[in-house]
Amino acid sequence: MENIKSTDIQGFVIKMAQREDTSLILDFIKRLAEYERLSHEVVATEKDLDTFLFSDRAVAEVIIGYYENKPVGFALFFHNFSTFLGRRGIYLEDLFVLEEYRGRGFGKTLLTYLAKLDLERDCGRLEWAVLNWNEPSILFYKSLGAKVMDEWLVNRLTGDTLKAVAQQFSGAQ
Repeated sequence: MENIKSTDIQGFVIKMAQREDTSLILDFIKRLAEYERLSHEVVATEKDLDTFLFSDRAVAEVIIGYYENKPVGFALFFHNFSTFLGRRGIYLEDLFVLEEYRGRGFGKTLLTYLAKLDLERDCGRLEWAVLNWNEPSILFYKSLGAKVMDEWLVNRLTGDTLKAVAQQFSGAQ
């Protein structure tokens, strides 16, 4: 394994994902979607992931946690920018540990590694979203000192709605 980061947990290491991990990443995404009851929303393909994680068009990165050489969790993240801080940050899109490996500190280790990476990259913050019904994760994040941003509501345009809004642009052709 390349780019291996050792951890304080015996047998657990973190690896920066490589192109050959694409199918594994998609499998983790599908398992996360199943856990979040959102499997019907997964349309990502290995080709999509290859393009946006490992090509010259890459916009995100992935770390994979291995316990005794078995992939047990992952985190997918990308840089965003805070106008208020005047600095970039890391946005954690997905953090997932296989159910049978939860409660061993693997998720916390992946998250703390991202916090360290955030500081190494001179970023100003680490952010993520959590589903409002996911009480175990909410309690976990609060135990780390994360602040739930109740005053902010996530907005999203996708699919046909995104296309309809885009069609409203009346700029010069």
